[in-house]
Amino acid sequence: MRRFLISRHWPALLASLALSLPLGLSVDAAKADETQDMAMRDALEAARAKEFSRIDQAAIDGHVLEGYVEYHRLLSRLPNAPASQVQDFMARYDDSPLADWMRGEAISRYGKAGRFESLREISNGEPRGAQRRCYYYTALLDTRPVDAANGGRDLWRVGHSQPDACDPLFRTLRERGEIGAPEIWERLTLAWQDGETGMVSYLGRQLGSAWQPGLDALDRLQQDFSAITQVPTRIGPQGRGTDALFEAAMHGFTRADTEAALEAWRKIAPHVDLGAGARREIEHDLMFYSMVREVANNRGWVDATLPDFHDTDLLELRVRRALDQRDWSGVIDWVHRMPDEPRREARWQYWVGRALKQLGNPSGAAEAFRAAAGERSFFGFAAADRLDVPYALNLERVSYNAAYRERIAEWPVVQRTEALIRIGEPGLANSEWYTAAARADADKARALADYAAYRGWHARAVQTTIAAGLWDALDWRFPEAYRDDFLQWGNRRGVDPYLLMAIARRESAYNPTVVSPAGARGLMQLMPATARHVSRQLGLEDPGLYGVLQPETNIRLGSRYIQDMIERYRGNRLAATAAYNAGPNRVDRWLKNAPREFDLFVESIPFHETRQYVQAVMAYRVIFESLAKGGNTQDVSLLTQAERNERYDTSLMAQQ
Repeated sequence: MRRFLISRHWPALLASLALSLPLGLSVDAAKADETQDMAMRDALEAARAKEFSRIDQAAIDGHVLEGYVEYHRLLSRLPNAPASQVQDFMARYDDSPLADWMRGEAISRYGKAGRFESLREISNGEPRGAQRRCYYYTALLDTRPVDAANGGRDLWRVGHSQPDACDPLFRTLRERGEIGAPEIWERLTLAWQDGETGMVSYLGRQLGSAWQPGLDALDRLQQDFSAITQVPTRIGPQGRGTDALFEAAMHGFTRADTEAALEAWRKIAPHVDLGAGARREIEHDLMFYSMVREVANNRGWVDATLPDFHDTDLLELRVRRALDQRDWSGVIDWVHRMPDEPRREARWQYWVGRALKQLGNPSGAAEAFRAAAGERSFFGFAAADRLDVPYALNLERVSYNAAYRERIAEWPVVQRTEALIRIGEPGLANSEWYTAAARADADKARALADYAAYRGWHARAVQTTIAAGLWDALDWRFPEAYRDDFLQWGNRRGVDPYLLMAIARRESAYNPTVVSPAGARGLMQLMPATARHVSRQLGLEDPGLYGVLQPETNIRLGSRYIQDMIERYRGNRLAATAAYNAGPNRVDRWLKNAPREFDLFVESIPFHETRQYVQAVMAYRVIFESLAKGGNTQDVSLLTQAERNERYDTSLMAQQ
């Protein structure tokens, strides 16, 4: 009987093993490579520890990852290794992230050692990071002084301390007069904005007597922003410090008391000699905070100033204020003032359609809804519902056969990625893959996405489409990853499995091991405290920081948490999804003053992140269900009938 069971399952076991191997690699070949992979894993571990004598070079010669060991060898010789060796390494590994990593490390180490000629030889433009930028511009001081001065002033123009690596650059630029009293004053005001009082005092001591009136004015403004109407209207020699002081003062005043700040600005604006950039910054802040805080006495000034400002973000905010006031004519007017590209977005065409319908123009409304319905988005789908037409998936499908995939498997980046996965280096594998995706043209990116999907690398497939802008490649952007778990726990919880998929896709892009800066973990980005709480509800042990990264566990707990949110809001997924992102206490508060209709509720969500989150999750849910039906949107709905028609107020809240 035992032999029968083995023989019966042997074909399935062989098939499973074959699928776990790269294309074109047989089981025998995999065994042959295993020894060399083990040698490479040991060599890389030794190289990281700088224990190069432990490396069996003969065992790794010719291995596709040999460059990773060479990287650490060359790194150990910096800054003494000549630039020619660094250049040679970067040329040989130009198609790998190793080249960029080596360049960055060489800049840091050559810069710290003062080997600026070598630094210039291996540079290819301004590097990233303040420390490396400072080394780079220090290296240019004698060969490209204008570029060094411009770059150095950009690094200087911040309100916080910069790395010690910047000190020689700043010192030289000050000696040359490229950074003088006006630049010191500007940095002082930026430090004041950032609350860096120690830096304010330090920089103030470096200014001469000509700047004393400015220092006195700043001291007065620190005590009382309203003194802005009484301080001198010209600061420093030739008024060169005026912009910085007034911009910094109005920055603080506007945030502290927006109404009083505008009153003061209207008094001083005609009399103070400010540059166009400073004026625009001050007035942008005033308009933004006036609208966000709904300062009634500032509305007239905002509406008079905004049309000539040509700022899309402020215009969008003004449309949202018009929607909040049910000013339908205003909605149309302010949308039409937007630049062409944002104005054509489904979101704004939808609202033009809603406004025209409210104003008794059904044909105009239908035209606007048709324009919106061509877009694959929350408001595009909502517009299609208004017209009772199918959703526009705009689905692009590309088919690759096995022979072509075998060719892709031979690409160096694919071979390196496969090898890094085999030796337990998924982070390096991701770096290889995403670097290639970001550099690829559209055809190569499609091939990479297809290969990642075929290999079951769901997160890599998604990120490839994002890096390459393959927005219509929905099969790769929204893969059937962990489908059985989503179906199992969705059905057991009575939660729409496609909603669970959509939440996971938005939260983690299907990366099961991702950890957010705030500590949220896994596919559905559960905070450890939430995971503990839900586990207790289910009578389970706390999965801990690593157990919650297991996909099945993460989906099990996440499905229960969204179930709780759905029950809290009487089955309403819009409110529940908002609560999943922003927390239920916030959503409870929003519902107390919410508009009554679903679209107005979504648009009224005060947090930009949550507003976008709700729209994305609900649109993703439509996409997942449609793809499960072969790309057919028939019988797929953005919202339930109740979600479209019920009142969005505290009646949605179950008894707490």
